[in-house]
Amino acid sequence: MSKILIIEDDTAIAELEKDYLEINGYTVLIEQDGSAGAARALDEDLDLIILDVMLPGMDGFEICKLIRDTKDTPILMVSAKKDDIDKIRGLGIGADDYITKPFSPSELVARVKAHLSRYKRLTSIGMEENTVIEASGLTIDKTARTVLVDGQEKVFTTKEFDLLTFLAEHPNHVYSKEELFKEIWEMESVGDIATVTVHIKKIREKIEDNRSNPRYIETIWGVGYRFKL
Repeated sequence: MSKILIIEDDTAIAELEKDYLEINGYTVLIEQDGSAGAARALDEDLDLIILDVMLPGMDGFEICKLIRDTKDTPILMVSAKKDDIDKIRGLGIGADDYITKPFSPSELVARVKAHLSRYKRLTSIGMEENTVIEASGLTIDKTARTVLVDGQEKVFTTKEFDLLTFLAEHPNHVYSKEELFKEIWEMESVGDIATVTVHIKKIREKIEDNRSNPRYIETIWGVGYRFKL
C-alpha cells in the first residue's frame, strides 16, 4: 500500500485530502508544520509527498530543495497562488507537479495516481541487463536511472530523467509541449505547458555546454523540441 505524506497547515484541507486518498486505498500521514514535515519527509520511506507552499516553520520551496538533495520521491506542490512565477519556481527546484487551490479532490487523486503509477513502473528494476542510450558523449542508463555527460554523472529529478529519456529514445522527432506533457505526466496539459519549458531548461543546464547552441535538445520555434542525433 502506497504511503503519502501531506504537509499542509490548513487542517480542513489536509483532512479532506486524507479522506479522499484513504478511500482510494492509500496510507496517509499529515504534518502541519514545515520543519516537522521536512524532517518526516527525509526520515520516512514515502511513495509521494503533497507539499503546500505556505507553511509555518519552513516553506514548501525550502522543503522541496531539502528533499531533492537526497531523494527522488514524487512531490506534488499545492498553492493558493496562481502566479506562474511560483509554479516555475516550484518545478525548477524539483517538484514533479504543481496544483493551484481551489481544486477538486478527484483531480488531486487523479494526479497522485498518475505520478505513483509512473514512478513505480520506472523504478522497478529487474535482473535484466541495463538498457543504455548513448549519443555524442551523453550516456543514459535507463535501468540504473543515471546520466553521464562526457563521463561525468549528473543528478536528475524523476521527471527530468523521464523527459530526457523519452526524447533520446525518439531522436529527430519533433514533439510539441502538449505532447510531451501528456506523455511524461500522463494527463492532458490543460494549459500547463510551462511545466515542460521549465524541465527542458533544467535538463539543458545539466547536459549542454552551450545552451544557445545545444548539442542534444533543439528548440523548433513555434512547434516544440527534438533530440538531435
